[in-house]
Amino acid sequence: MRLYAGKVTPIATEMVQVLTSTGAVEAEPEMEGEVLLDIESVLKEYIRTDREIVNHARELISKGGLEFRQLHRLKTKIAEERSFGIGDKAMDYLTRQIIECLFHSRHVAEIFVEDHELRKTLREVLRQHLKVADDLDEEVRRRIQNLQEGTSSWEVEYNKVMSDMKRLKGLDDEA
Repeated sequence: MRLYAGKVTPIATEMVQVLTSTGAVEAEPEMEGEVLLDIESVLKEYIRTDREIVNHARELISKGGLEFRQLHRLKTKIAEERSFGIGDKAMDYLTRQIIECLFHSRHVAEIFVEDHELRKTLREVLRQHLKVADDLDEEVRRRIQNLQEGTSSWEVEYNKVMSDMKRLKGLDDEA
């Protein structure tokens, strides 16, 4: 799962809309914008931390003279050390963080549903929006299928094609 900065506001907006329209969460109308900002901050922090972990893993590869194909393994190890969810664990990590944010937000007047119901609602919104990221990854991999995955040339080309595709689709990485 990959979260792009360009999706932060649409995801947060839909979450607030769904949570308030279904009566799961109550916020004064003038506070809904603040709840939106609370959720956006969780999503932006996720992107920032993920980027930090990737950069740290790349630094370890560079300094240690390791092969680039070890990036995923190192990234996973660093994420586990920080209790940060990546890959299959990212959705659970994000929903847990957002729920915690909602419970501690002074902008939320009341939460009327159980945690598991909140989690289900948030996961549905995330799943819909993050399918775009999965589709984008698939398309990029198809375009560079002639290169061997795990090599530095594959990584360079993947990043180049991904950057071009994100720019075309209006998905930037700046948070």
